[in-house]
Amino acid sequence: MIKRVLIFLLCPVLSLAQPGAGRVPAAAKYIVLITIDGLRPEFYLDPSWGMVNLRHLMEDGVAARGVNPVFPSVTYPDHTAIITGVTPAKHGIYFNAPFRPRGEAGQSYVYYDSIRVPTLFDAMHRAGRTTADVIWPVTVHAPIDFNVPDIAQPGSKDRRGITAANVNPPGLWDTLQAQVLGRLDAADWNMFDDELVMDENIGRIGTYLIRKHKPGLTAIHFAAADHYQHEYGRDGYAVRAAVAGIDRGIKSILEAVRRADIRDSTAIIVTGDHGFENVYRVFQPNVLLKRNGLLTDVRKDEWRAQWYQQGGCTFLVLKDPSDREALSAVRSMLSGLPDSVKQYFKIIDKDELGRIGAFPGAVLALTGLRGTAFGSKQEGALMDVLPAVKGNHGFYPDHGEIRTGFVAAGPGLRRGVVVQEMNIVDVCPVIVRLAGLEFGRMDGKLYPEMFK
Repeated sequence: MIKRVLIFLLCPVLSLAQPGAGRVPAAAKYIVLITIDGLRPEFYLDPSWGMVNLRHLMEDGVAARGVNPVFPSVTYPDHTAIITGVTPAKHGIYFNAPFRPRGEAGQSYVYYDSIRVPTLFDAMHRAGRTTADVIWPVTVHAPIDFNVPDIAQPGSKDRRGITAANVNPPGLWDTLQAQVLGRLDAADWNMFDDELVMDENIGRIGTYLIRKHKPGLTAIHFAAADHYQHEYGRDGYAVRAAVAGIDRGIKSILEAVRRADIRDSTAIIVTGDHGFENVYRVFQPNVLLKRNGLLTDVRKDEWRAQWYQQGGCTFLVLKDPSDREALSAVRSMLSGLPDSVKQYFKIIDKDELGRIGAFPGAVLALTGLRGTAFGSKQEGALMDVLPAVKGNHGFYPDHGEIRTGFVAAGPGLRRGVVVQEMNIVDVCPVIVRLAGLEFGRMDGKLYPEMFK
């Protein structure tokens, strides 16, 4: 299994619309790209989850039983892989937030110019087609015609002001409140406590933009299922409520396409960024570094090695990348741990990180096993047991629970086709093919059985 995952992630596959090679004629004049943060395939494969609208799309089009995310399997790297067709080592969005050597608080990867390769938004503009998005990650200052980017003020739960300051065109936020949303309170646009309400408003914005402007590409990101799986694990009332709310939002988007009279020329793509795992404990490997003298105080820049945690995984960074002594010491520390601790993690070495296109600044990584996530504490216990089950992602993408999903329907696509397994970088080639775009080299591949 792991060999197949690595081959798909790494082998560059030329799209069918390479510059100079002639474009494949567009099957779809309009593309609606929807992501469900934390989407798991069982949400649409298992009818007990109640996603009747997404299941209808699956029956009317194509789907996958599982989609392997990039590594780390977190939101921003995966969303950027969806719109570029390449892995983090190429697109440059390695984590949700940049590694900062002194552990400084700061903004996540939100600015579009952080992306180092062309995106679907760029390709659409080159083709003379308009674009829109609703809280798609890494889109601040993007060349998107109707842009409601994913941005928050660090340390604040009130996203309204910073959103209003970064929408495009200027004044769009006021227009949305006047014509679509009504005057929002802070809780109405909040990704931490009231995500069910925020998801509802995300869907309403998406339906308005489709009906009003008919963009060639509309990218919409629903976030609530991620939040509640973090809070309660893979199951529970709040998770199911979030999933049901998103399915209702999908139905509203489908109705907007119909009311805009573009249904026969619109392809709907629904995918996710990662799955989820239940976690019961948190491993704190920086405690190990501090006990052994490789880390004193990152805030004072007193360290030779430190771990940068990403939920279900953590990356080892050396202050001096050529410090072989420090790397050898870390390996000795890990191998010297008792089996009662070593059973909870797996080492991903530098060569493997390179093969899967992960953060090139790391010398190795750990991925959690048996319900184990990672923390950033430098003092205290090496392993914290959680008082209640939580959920997390970020894990190495070689097993079922961390996989996300894919459903697509519309012109150019067959009906009733289900592929066993895809990679997240394969989503971009599907859209390039359907939209008839010129696009550069991608890591993703096409599945001919999906297309008419």
